[in-house]
Amino acid sequence: MEFPLPLIKGKLLKRYKRFLADVELESGELVTAHCPNTGSMTGCSEPGWEVWLSPSTNPKRKLAYTWEVVLTNQQHWIGINTHRANALAKEAIQSDLIKELSGYEKIKAEVKYGFENSRIDFLLSSPNKPDCFVEVKSVTLLENEVGFFPDAKTARGLKHLRELQHIIKQGKRAVLLFCVQHTGIENVQVAEHIDPAYAKELKLAIKNGVEVLCYGNVINSEKIYINQSLTFNN
Repeated sequence: MEFPLPLIKGKLLKRYKRFLADVELESGELVTAHCPNTGSMTGCSEPGWEVWLSPSTNPKRKLAYTWEVVLTNQQHWIGINTHRANALAKEAIQSDLIKELSGYEKIKAEVKYGFENSRIDFLLSSPNKPDCFVEVKSVTLLENEVGFFPDAKTARGLKHLRELQHIIKQGKRAVLLFCVQHTGIENVQVAEHIDPAYAKELKLAIKNGVEVLCYGNVINSEKIYINQSLTFNN
């Protein structure tokens, strides 16, 4: 996935109120950008780091920029915009870059399902194959050379795990796809030290047949795309 418009380079001053980030552009101009990430962003938002913003083409929008990626002092690229994860997953599935999800003829996004009023990120279908329900999660937390999910307690994530297990009982496929938007992460595990309830439910979900896939991305200031399978340590 290439960014539709060239990104604008700057230096992060601070991230605050979850959705705001103050950035100094190379021109010296100070701007406030939208931060499309509801997580804690631990290790992703240190003041002074190089950041890249996408400009808005909507003149009525309150904030003219969106924070897309950051380059850490360790030279790791991180995708900040969690909304990109679904687009990356869809592109990779359609291009058969995720071998475990290849061979399906149709892909539908945001399909209502389950018993808790949920929407699945992607429903894959094909004649003579069980439907495949795919839930996508963005991973950016790196600790001690390991990627972790979640980076904060997630009631929504718990609900999704319950829904996926319900799908298994119906004789269909249920897949949890970790889209790793951090070039320093080579393997992923559940963050039991952050959300023990999620960790317990994920172990149960795997036991009940939910599949867990992890895929990493190439990330830079021009594009992001899924390029490799990573290890999930259960």
